[in-house]
Amino acid sequence: MEKIKSRYWAPGEIIPGEEKLAEEYGCSRMTVNRAVRELAECGVVERKRKSGTRVAHQPDRAAKLQIPIVRKEIVARGSAYRYALLENSVEIAPDGVKAKLALASNSKVLHIRCLHFADETPYQYEDRWINLDRVPSAKDESFEEISPNEWLVEKEPFSDAEHAFSAEIADKEIADILGIREGDALFVVERRTWQQNDTITAVKLTFPGASYKLISRG
Repeated sequence: MEKIKSRYWAPGEIIPGEEKLAEEYGCSRMTVNRAVRELAECGVVERKRKSGTRVAHQPDRAAKLQIPIVRKEIVARGSAYRYALLENSVEIAPDGVKAKLALASNSKVLHIRCLHFADETPYQYEDRWINLDRVPSAKDESFEEISPNEWLVEKEPFSDAEHAFSAEIADKEIADILGIREGDALFVVERRTWQQNDTITAVKLTFPGASYKLISRG
């Protein structure tokens, strides 16, 4: 993402293939494949068979205006969607969250943890913090029927977004939540959004690595 924002890869330019990117960043091709797909869903890059993946002609604008709604993503795959709320609490922001959201001391945040299912199989674990100074109405939403992902996309406009992609290994807590084995591979997306100078939310989205298959044709 930094190479796109800095124009190291210019709009319209074809970026390196997945194998080369995996070697450059020291991760698996599966992780690269998922990261590129996320960027495509956000409108930052354009993927075309045979011709490769290009940087969108207006990547900054596309990244700001498009965040995928996980419910629609799952339904588009032809799967049945289900959502489960695990936690919804107002807390004093921990130091790490305070830094991510650029908050003053003793600021209160909304902490939401939830799970998205595809055909009754855990698809994505969402661990989100919402800045209540910027989005006070979030405190009045139960999030029992709608996920914070979808609610924020529909209710809270944003001007900037930041994405980070990584591969991790599941600890016992995450393994239990996602119904996988401790030590299994995970794909992780961390995202922050802003409205002008105010941070709206910081979220960590965790996917079971085995949920994604990398298919290539010679």
